[in-house]
Amino acid sequence: MEKSIHRIERAATQRGNGQVDAKRVLISTSDFASISPFLRFSEDWFRAPGGFETHPHRGMQTVTLVLEGALHHRDHTGADGVLRQGDVQWMTAGRGVLHSEMPYRDEPAHTLQLWLNLPAAMKGLPARYVDQPGRDVPVRQLPGVEIAVFAGRSGEIEQPHGSDWPLMLLDIRMKAGAAFTAEVPSGWRGFLYVIEGRAEAGAESASIEAPDMAWFEPSVPGELDHLPIKAASVFRALLFAGPPIDESVVAYGPFVMNTPAEIQQAFTDYQNGRLTA
Repeated sequence: MEKSIHRIERAATQRGNGQVDAKRVLISTSDFASISPFLRFSEDWFRAPGGFETHPHRGMQTVTLVLEGALHHRDHTGADGVLRQGDVQWMTAGRGVLHSEMPYRDEPAHTLQLWLNLPAAMKGLPARYVDQPGRDVPVRQLPGVEIAVFAGRSGEIEQPHGSDWPLMLLDIRMKAGAAFTAEVPSGWRGFLYVIEGRAEAGAESASIEAPDMAWFEPSVPGELDHLPIKAASVFRALLFAGPPIDESVVAYGPFVMNTPAEIQQAFTDYQNGRLTA
């Protein structure tokens, strides 16, 4: 079955603040059921002295891709590393994490970060993170097309997901006129985020261009759906997809739980130094 593009959204670039030089908030809604398992998605440009000083999270995961420059990550576990262009970091906040994401030395950073939900049974997982160097990611080569498989499957290439909740992440690069069909589990929701160029996508050949987000919805679980893409110019897009989580979501600031009482407990734990205990 061919997947349809159900809606196309485009976020304006916002002015900077004390943390970033510029930002696009690509997902921003409180209707979490309509976007599950996703929560937030943002694109940020920042340089020293900006960045994201030490801050908490609980009950969710982040997936961070460095598009340009370098990002310095530290957390309460003692983990400390630098992500460079093409690298991805998979971080599980779980029970609780305190971490910072800052420019590395004098290098500016251009990043994408997705917030991915966790079901209630996983919200108490210990914090962890996995750095995935871009140079180690397998690439599928087709005529006029390159697909870097960060997580999921494309053709014969399969890569485990670094998140605790399943997530497919493909980086698709195409020459003008090239065609490619992504295979996506039919019960999964997802989107294409267009980084460069123009293309037609989905069963109805919807026109998409940078910086559009083109959403597709779950269908009958248990099969593979096909998402056709035909490039109208040099084209690059990221494909994210995952199975929805059919649970209530209450999100406030950096915490994502299932009930207001759990959010209040997260703030109490943070204020009393117990968030990561």
